Amino acid sequence: MTAPTRPAPEEDPAHLSARPAFEDEALSGPTGAQGAEPPGGVEGAAPLVMGRVGAAGAKNAPQRIEGLLLGLAAGDAAGWPAARHRAARMPDWTRRLTRELDTFAEQNATTTLPVPIALNQPPEPLRLGPSDDAEWAAFTAESILRAGDDTTLPDLSRDRRTRAAIDLTWTTLAGEVAAAAHRAPEVESAVLPLRARISVRAGLGNLATGLRPPATGHDNPHYFDDAACVRACVLAVAHPGDPRLAADLAEFDARYTQDGDGVHGARAMAAALSLALTGADIHTCTTAALTELPEETEIGRNARHALHLARTTPTAFALIPLLEHQIVDHVYSYGIAAAETVPVALALATAANGDITEAVPAAACLSRVADSAPALTGALTGALTGGAALPPSWRAACRTLSGCALPRLTGTDLVELAELLEATQPPPPGG
Repeated sequence: MTAPTRPAPEEDPAHLSARPAFEDEALSGPTGAQGAEPPGGVEGAAPLVMGRVGAAGAKNAPQRIEGLLLGLAAGDAAGWPAARHRAARMPDWTRRLTRELDTFAEQNATTTLPVPIALNQPPEPLRLGPSDDAEWAAFTAESILRAGDDTTLPDLSRDRRTRAAIDLTWTTLAGEVAAAAHRAPEVESAVLPLRARISVRAGLGNLATGLRPPATGHDNPHYFDDAACVRACVLAVAHPGDPRLAADLAEFDARYTQDGDGVHGARAMAAALSLALTGADIHTCTTAALTELPEETEIGRNARHALHLARTTPTAFALIPLLEHQIVDHVYSYGIAAAETVPVALALATAANGDITEAVPAAACLSRVADSAPALTGALTGALTGGAALPPSWRAACRTLSGCALPRLTGTDLVELAELLEATQPPPPGG
């Protein structure tokens, strides 16, 4: 697979309609990355959620926002790349030694392959737990929480406040990255406040040079990846039961880092999650997702074919070889294309009839797309079934973030974050 070519970006309606909400610097800070005032929860601040909070969502059963976050985290943890992401919290020499052992195995035709190691270091970072996807989901939740305060800028709609918060979050983070690079003697040696996908790093770099969406996502070597799809799952919380508004908000965020199928995938996941959060069944959710996936696109073709396979296959486990051979790409260097991971997530959730305990393990079996397909699958099925559907052992292992991608989020409790999101959630349309 090679990155498809696409035309230069046109002015994006999603960003045009929202620009007035954050062109006023009193609302969003400077539009350039340098000098932006950091919002709450930026580098060096305390974790977003650590102490106990009120059980605002305890009366709502099933707890679908909790299910979304814990399901996403469980899927993130279930994929084999999570161990490598979490190994970033180990000393550098442990990862270097793993690379040397891998080279030894290659050069000596040895089938004993190395795994992340602790040796004489505490092994806690290498234990089962969420990694980058869950942390970027929590990063996205911050914007929703900031916009949920109706006493702040009450003359603006919540959607406009959310877009302003998203813009401020991205420009502030870009400023932090640019400042770290400026302090370093050379860019390669800069100590950055995050670990991120290529699309996110490129988008932040574009922001730091003064570009704005949609150019930040279009002029991006990984515009097609699924980084924004993970964020979109959380943004659906802002518009429960309204898939179109949820998709529009997801696109607004996605344009900072994606284009093409990367944006389509974000819209699809947001639409599906928006309905899942209000109790719709899996088939209604996938229908809403397909509405956001144009038939002439790769992601649209793959999603329709994957769902056809899901509807004609008895179980999610039986579906795995079909997805592996007919949907998953085996040419490109990275298994993070939204055109593969989103169709896989929709198909496995359908084949499992929304059962998270069947869908997530199946997604983890698809090793090529295990970096994010299990997380997307877990977010959708978790929202469908609620937090209680996750086994207690998985709940305990996946509720706390390790800070392997965003160190400032170390210790964030996803259950408590879900309660905060529940407290700010607007009523569904007509409710």
